[in-house]
Amino acid sequence: MRISIDEVKRIYKPKVKPIEWRDNRLIILDQSKVPFETIYVELHTPQDVADAIRSMKVRGAPAIGITAAYGMLLSLLSSMSKVSDLNDALRVLENAKRIMDAARPTAVNLPWATGRMLNKAKSSISNGSVRSVKELVDALKAEADAVFNEEYDAEIAMGIYGMEKLNNGDSIMTQCNAGGLATGTGLGTALAPVKLAKLMGMEVSMFVPETRPWLQGARLTVYELVMEGIDTTLITDTAVGLVMYKGMVNHVMVGADRILKDGHVFNKVGTFKEAVIAHELGIPFYALAPSSTFDLTSDVNDVKIEERDPNEVRLIRGVPITLSDVKVYNPVFDVTPPRYVTAIITEKGIIYPPFDKNVNRVINGGGGYG
Repeated sequence: MRISIDEVKRIYKPKVKPIEWRDNRLIILDQSKVPFETIYVELHTPQDVADAIRSMKVRGAPAIGITAAYGMLLSLLSSMSKVSDLNDALRVLENAKRIMDAARPTAVNLPWATGRMLNKAKSSISNGSVRSVKELVDALKAEADAVFNEEYDAEIAMGIYGMEKLNNGDSIMTQCNAGGLATGTGLGTALAPVKLAKLMGMEVSMFVPETRPWLQGARLTVYELVMEGIDTTLITDTAVGLVMYKGMVNHVMVGADRILKDGHVFNKVGTFKEAVIAHELGIPFYALAPSSTFDLTSDVNDVKIEERDPNEVRLIRGVPITLSDVKVYNPVFDVTPPRYVTAIITEKGIIYPPFDKNVNRVINGGGGYG
């Protein structure tokens, strides 16, 4: 019998809180310091939020979306002395959206969240449900809370669907960090089935590639899994193929920063490699993401893949590992074509091929299996 979302909420207690709204302050765990330091920082303005996203203090598509939603609220709270009416408030919100949307162009949750907050403000003003800036602040606080709560419910649902694919004794490979640190809730997307399987008494284990150049796998995913008591093995990115070839992995489960209507999956660079090898060896490859991560309008060639500072590759934690002037190509994401994806697991159900028919049906149809 499938466990319910409410039952999971009752018995699962996240081991870490990456994002917290407290006393009109947005407090985030600085993920660039994990696991060596546990430092929480306060964000006060949309520019603070954008800087935190760019500097990887907060990362992962859902966590970025939640942070940006609260960032829209911060834009009003930090401008109260300059905002005299609701028209001023809308201008502040529109500017905040522009500032934050530019921080990470590939992650679709970012403009989704800021757009949702801006639309909430516009609709609340136009329908007369808010008549003052203070009432608008209250409405946006409720909307940001809803973004967080809906994300957590979605992750639990994804975890329940994903757990159906696991058997006792299974070993799962992932990529980067798609756990609670990446989503802001403490549970995660790709790690949710594993955490819930452990919660339900199943014996499961994980293989975690290090994920150069920021080492999110080594620093963050290992940290989360060890805290949850899950058997975890760290491997180099270059060992992925051998581990799968030797039959040490039963499933690959990854997150996503954007999924298109035809099933193309944009995720941390290295995901495509895992998908191709898994496909060649007959290992199921699943992408797990909430419906907010789906982009049902763009073509694969429309999506800009973010490139970052070359020194992220030339250095490891500030220590040079190569020539200081060597040319570097440092894409943050790659794209996995749909033919390598066994299924996409969402809070609305499991989507199977053909994705060009089933993605839109499940995401907009409200549930079911594709």
